[in-house]
Amino acid sequence: MTDQQLDVLVICGSLRKGSYNAALARTLPGLAPAGMKLRPASSFERFPIYNFDIQNATGFPAEIVAWAEAIRSADGLIIVSPEYNWSIPGGLKNAIDWASRMKDQPFKDKPVALQSVAGGILGGSRMQYHLRQSLTSVDAVLFGRPEVIVTFAAQKFDEKTLEFKDQAAIDMIKLQLGGFEKFIRRVSAKD
Repeated sequence: MTDQQLDVLVICGSLRKGSYNAALARTLPGLAPAGMKLRPASSFERFPIYNFDIQNATGFPAEIVAWAEAIRSADGLIIVSPEYNWSIPGGLKNAIDWASRMKDQPFKDKPVALQSVAGGILGGSRMQYHLRQSLTSVDAVLFGRPEVIVTFAAQKFDEKTLEFKDQAAIDMIKLQLGGFEKFIRRVSAKD
């Protein structure tokens, strides 16, 4: 896998149209090293709330199966998400819960990097901690450092276009993406 371009799926944890996290997720393909191709995951906004009765009666809804298959087929994942009430947004957690119930676990042994954007000083760090716990429970392989935690979002995105304009954060993201590429190749070489 050393010469092959890596296929990396970018999952956005926000459903809001004007989301800073969605804006950052759209920026990532232009910052990725040549050895990685980043593509957006489909939205999970129409997933029903996880309920075993639904799973038991009708199986997994088609959109959830497609979302999980996109994860399964990717070489790695980047999850860009806001923090809601010190934790993971409900929609993202629900999507992980659905995927966790599948026999062929889509997150198992999957390299995952995390990023977050928030309006305050902590930048989503508490969400990242909780997301690491959830992803560990489904056997994902989490990339450690450098972390991407974008603070004071309103100062770092263009007010009208939502273009990401913080050069120090862009440099950190490029550093993370370069390290994540090496991490994916190292983890994949062990298979």
